[in-house]
Amino acid sequence: MPSDESPAPAPVSPIELLGRVPYGRLATSMRALPFLAVARHIVSDGRILLRMHSGFGYHEACDGSVVAYGADNYNAASADEGDDLWSVQFTGPAEIVHPCPEQAELFGAAPVSANGEPFAPAYLRVDPHFVTEHTLDFGASQLVRHAA
Repeated sequence: MPSDESPAPAPVSPIELLGRVPYGRLATSMRALPFLAVARHIVSDGRILLRMHSGFGYHEACDGSVVAYGADNYNAASADEGDDLWSVQFTGPAEIVHPCPEQAELFGAAPVSANGEPFAPAYLRVDPHFVTEHTLDFGASQLVRHAA
């Protein structure tokens, strides 16, 4: 008997969700103090490649350490279109890498500056070990707005 219902969309993995937004936040510690740093990311062969400014030295603090990385669609989701809000977080070991030309191209144009100094890219590869995803389903009729 035919059904008028459309098939449910295939589930998307948390790592695939990262491909829907360009930036996230890297968390680790440096000199025994925690820090968060913004990073551009791409997904390549199940691993996450990050591009960040080398002038801060954050990439060196992360090299060989377990880091946390998170990204979300909080600023990109459209309640008008019924998009759910989601966030993805993962932990895993990081290492400094040099992306191949194809990977470097996926990052797109780099920022011109970081904190007023010329942007100098550094790249990390993170192998996600523990991955979590959280969603907030508002439904198509519930608008997400900031209170005045």
